[in-house]
Amino acid sequence: MHISVFDIFKIGIGPSSSHTVGPMRAARRFAERLEQDGQLAATTGVKVELVGSLGFTGKGHGSDRAILMGLEGDEPATVDVDTVAKRMAAAMETKRIKLLGKHEVSFDPDVQLIFHRREKLPLHSNGMRFTAFGANGTTLVERIYYSVGGGFVVDQSGSPADGSTPADQVQVPYPFNSADELLKLSIEHGMSISSLMLENEKAIVPERRGEPGALHLGPEAEVKKRIDDIWRAMDACVKRGCEREGILPGGLKVKRRAAALHRKMKSDPAGGSDPLVIMDWVNLFALAVNEENAAGGRVVTAPTNGAAGIIPAVIMYYRKFLPNADDDGTMRFLLTAAAIGALYKKNASISGAEVGCQGEVGVACSMAAGALAEVMGGTPAQVENAAEIGMEHNLGLTCDPIGGLVQVPCIERNAMGAVKAINAARLALQGDGTHKVSLDKVIKTMWRTGADMSSKYKETARGGLAVNIIEC
Repeated sequence: MHISVFDIFKIGIGPSSSHTVGPMRAARRFAERLEQDGQLAATTGVKVELVGSLGFTGKGHGSDRAILMGLEGDEPATVDVDTVAKRMAAAMETKRIKLLGKHEVSFDPDVQLIFHRREKLPLHSNGMRFTAFGANGTTLVERIYYSVGGGFVVDQSGSPADGSTPADQVQVPYPFNSADELLKLSIEHGMSISSLMLENEKAIVPERRGEPGALHLGPEAEVKKRIDDIWRAMDACVKRGCEREGILPGGLKVKRRAAALHRKMKSDPAGGSDPLVIMDWVNLFALAVNEENAAGGRVVTAPTNGAAGIIPAVIMYYRKFLPNADDDGTMRFLLTAAAIGALYKKNASISGAEVGCQGEVGVACSMAAGALAEVMGGTPAQVENAAEIGMEHNLGLTCDPIGGLVQVPCIERNAMGAVKAINAARLALQGDGTHKVSLDKVIKTMWRTGADMSSKYKETARGGLAVNIIEC
């Protein structure tokens, strides 16, 4: 089963990949299916029900706005983030929307967008039920979708909602379903993890010809161009986050800190006599991204929005502070990170609603640690060791956002995760790659820990900091 680098890294919109990006994609797919099945013209109204974790924290995560944008035909990667609030206000006032931007129907968000806090659908805690109505209120069709983390959306059968080829049917030259298999392939073929991943990506370029933005270049050139686009989107997010100030939306009145920290760092970039100034820069990069995410800006799932700041921050550390850093190293970093992220997606979860924040910040930390080890010259065994360390010390991390907002503790948690990833890589590089706990075992442990974790610590805002800190 191959999971692509472009499945792991998606350009989207904040504040949440599972609660914003996924619902937007699901809503668009529902509208597209109406058109494909010849039911669009007969539709007079729609109803959307958000269930489970989406029902608990959907409003704080912008799920209502995402659903509206998706029904009107927008994609997370291209939606104009500066018009979202205005369009939501218009829908609230007129109680009308245009499906796919072309067919007007009734849609009163207060009545036809329902958050179910007590219901749960069988496949995943992030469930959505879409219903289209015809004349006289008759039901034309009802469909269920699930947002399973990282912007991935599946239908009621568990298949990709966009109708694309299931991952287990994609043929690649170096298939792997475990870290052990990945290491064996690397040794057998004398290849780095990033090289193996690149060859797999080149093989599936034809599978992606119909996707938006397909370039129709040679396979390697197309893969590298798309990965470069991912990095440029991350870099742009860091820069925006370092410039913008004010109060983040949502009612917690959290003040942006990155811009002020950036000004301070620029005035004394070397930190004087402080040997830990590099840590301040890493913190800055992570804070900048996740403040942009919390504000609903353009971000890249890495592998989720809630953990979107860790990988960009560690790449910025690599590019700014390590000798011989270059664009090729950034490319190898993202390929390696994607290979590690795919292992978690295949064998556990990257959804905070399913396994807690260990599946988001923990996975991002693991991905960044392994990728940094590779670009610092590590062997595949050292890369695997770094990824294992990155997760081992995030096991049990809960997802308990105050007010259901991706702000506290999420923003600072990304800074902590980025610094931890750098330390994990450096620890691994001090050894020869041998260690007691394998990456496969720590992934299995993370999955079992998530299964044992109380639901109140899995993105429901019913436990932890979410109930012990007064919203103000």
